[in-house]
Amino acid sequence: MASIQRFHVGPRLSETAVHNGTIYLAGQVADDLSQDIRGQTAQVLGMVERLLAEAGGDKSRILMAQIFLSDITDIDAMNEVWDAWIPAGQTPPRATVQAQMAKQGYKIEIVVTGAAR
Repeated sequence: MASIQRFHVGPRLSETAVHNGTIYLAGQVADDLSQDIRGQTAQVLGMVERLLAEAGGDKSRILMAQIFLSDITDIDAMNEVWDAWIPAGQTPPRATVQAQMAKQGYKIEIVVTGAAR
């Protein structure tokens, strides 16, 4: 039976779980809610990148991304930041939807599944 490795374990959730070489990240949200969608997107992508690296992956090995926006009209601005961040030729399957966020001020939440090296 393959083991499960967890990172940043809290009472409600872990930020990361790794099983059989697959990295699962919890939904990532910005810390600085005063930022616009570009700023929050950059913050969240930075968190995703750090968590993937900590678990033995990187942004070129993302298997799937799910993006939740509080306002779908922010998609173009969010895509500008995403497109500059994701390696060319390594774009993963992705879904982007509008959703009611858990906390007022969150503009974006990203859930990522990746492959470890």
